[in-house]
Amino acid sequence: SQMMTMFDHLVDDNGLKPVMKQHGLVLPEDLDFIKEQIAGPQDTKAAQGQKWQYKGRPEDKSFLYEIVANKRNGIDVDKWDYFARDCYHLGIQNNFDYRRFLKFARVCEVDGQKHICTRDKEVGNLYDMFHTRNCLHRRAYQHKVGNIIETMITEAFLKADPHIQIEGSGGKIFTLSTAIDDMEAYSKLTDHVFEQILHSSSVELAEARQILRNIICRRLYKCLGQTQAEKPLGAYDVNLKPEDFVVNVIVMDYGMKEKNPVNNVRFYCKDDPTTAIQIRKNQVSKLLPEQFAEELIRVYCKKTDDKSMDAAKKHFVQWCMNKNFSKPQVTFICLERAKDVVTQVYHYKECHSLSAHMANHSGEPKIS
Repeated sequence: SQMMTMFDHLVDDNGLKPVMKQHGLVLPEDLDFIKEQIAGPQDTKAAQGQKWQYKGRPEDKSFLYEIVANKRNGIDVDKWDYFARDCYHLGIQNNFDYRRFLKFARVCEVDGQKHICTRDKEVGNLYDMFHTRNCLHRRAYQHKVGNIIETMITEAFLKADPHIQIEGSGGKIFTLSTAIDDMEAYSKLTDHVFEQILHSSSVELAEARQILRNIICRRLYKCLGQTQAEKPLGAYDVNLKPEDFVVNVIVMDYGMKEKNPVNNVRFYCKDDPTTAIQIRKNQVSKLLPEQFAEELIRVYCKKTDDKSMDAAKKHFVQWCMNKNFSKPQVTFICLERAKDVVTQVYHYKECHSLSAHMANHSGEPKIS
């Protein structure tokens, strides 16, 4: 992966191998171990036929791979770190006490391998941890304003892509989109690219520059609302959208898609601390989630004048009805007007997709 390629580049570019040996690291075993801590087994195809897929540490040290980036259940110090940092800066209560988890953590054997287990009475705290993760995604990481700013920056970078040149290894020139193929060039992609485009004067960057100015001045695309589909959307549903709309599909889960990550955690009892056991959700509480993943669909309109927004909201509500999506949370509209919108669209005689509604059908609201 590119992440491992960047790691190798940093080690070589900074001459870290002699420093690592000086501090007692054994190469290449410890370098493999560091990479596997981050990304898991490096050569998954070659390791498929093997019971133990890692090279950095033997199987009797399997629990070491559950500390930094836990692929088994997602409980790891990386998560605890950003919980503490982001909850503090966002003013969100962090209900998970990692110190308490460490206090009760111990290594037990599970199906012939050693895994990090915790006390049975801590199962509720683990559900709190994944709930905190979900809250951070809902209130911050997937915030509708943050998402649309990310989309607008992406649009600006795509328009600027052919006109930004970055020198990589051997003097080779790359663009924004191709710099990832060369780590020397990629390491130069810092926040200055945003400022470079914003303060440019070239004609080629005019469109990209205007988008970034709109972001700075908070002239953002407006969110029409949010809905949910009964079944996951296919890629075609997201890509087939009119040029005046942006459709964001956001997956919210507990870190393991539709699975309950706590099912992959093992616990031990006070009376028998060496035996690992599993605790099912129904043994903990009936108030815990029934589902562990959901898909949110947000639709934004690039045209922000009142007339276009009113028409776009009607199309959005009708589109949700046509697709049999949940009743949308329509934003930027008062409750009384929202009732009027819903009343009007229920009298539409023909069902059209969101794309079809962008066309100028007679008798229907038009977006100009």
